[in-house]
Amino acid sequence: MYKKSIGDRIFSIFVYGFLTLLGFSTFYPFWNGLVISLNDGMDTALGGVTFWPRKWSLENYYVVFRDDRILNAFMISVMRTVVGTILSVLCTAIFAYGMTKKELIGRKFYMLMCIVTMYFGGGLIPTFLVVRGLGLMDSFWVFIIPSLISVWNMIIFRTFFMGLPDGLQESAKIDGCGNWSTFFRIVLPLSGPVIATLGLFTAVAHWNEWFLPSIYITKEKLLPIQSMLQQILSTNIMTEQMSKLDSAAQSRMSAMKSVTTKSLSMATMMVATLPIIAVYPFVQKYFVKGVLVGSLKE
Repeated sequence: MYKKSIGDRIFSIFVYGFLTLLGFSTFYPFWNGLVISLNDGMDTALGGVTFWPRKWSLENYYVVFRDDRILNAFMISVMRTVVGTILSVLCTAIFAYGMTKKELIGRKFYMLMCIVTMYFGGGLIPTFLVVRGLGLMDSFWVFIIPSLISVWNMIIFRTFFMGLPDGLQESAKIDGCGNWSTFFRIVLPLSGPVIATLGLFTAVAHWNEWFLPSIYITKEKLLPIQSMLQQILSTNIMTEQMSKLDSAAQSRMSAMKSVTTKSLSMATMMVATLPIIAVYPFVQKYFVKGVLVGSLKE
């Protein structure tokens, strides 16, 4: 059995200590936000709330879930993430499968054009003009169509498909399958790890995106939760709510002494963050297998 020297032990202690501090510095801001969201707002304003709620309160979440705007934004984000992820992964996989066909005329040229788009973009103004010209302004599909194809994901899909045994597709052709049947019945079912990995990356990108709606969406009912959160963090939501409520509701709101702008912002942030975090444990096992298989084989 190998016995570590004193130098190796010191090095191990240093490495584990550094990784512990790094993990703590990464996790603490999220934990502190959760603690503040579960603490009385006025008590939080006094300071000193760090690792554990000093005065438990669910009033922040009560106010959040009473706000129809936040609930509507949450549903928009869920719809955008589900529809956008499914369509993006499916269309990207179909595109990648077509790029694996050696009989495709101009395949190298198409691949070169795809790679060029990874390094050079048209810019914000031309993109805005194209989106407006397509009639996607203030439309739910502006979340889906512009990001329907990911070149990076296409390359990973393509590399994975090219690593599959040729005999599978040849056998399918002998059995009378065309390209579409081969793709949906043979290739796609074998691509579970890559689909799960890239699907999660796509879902996280859709869920966290807030800048695009600020450009293309002017209707509040179409804003996703991240854009709504950005507005909450940049404006005094309590003042805005008070101005929209009737006198009876204002009296009830005034009685909520435990709610502050900061505590309400933290509660909204938790509502926007926890759902996508909850997805990770279910697909974590596919990460290494999916990404490495799709990137190492050529």
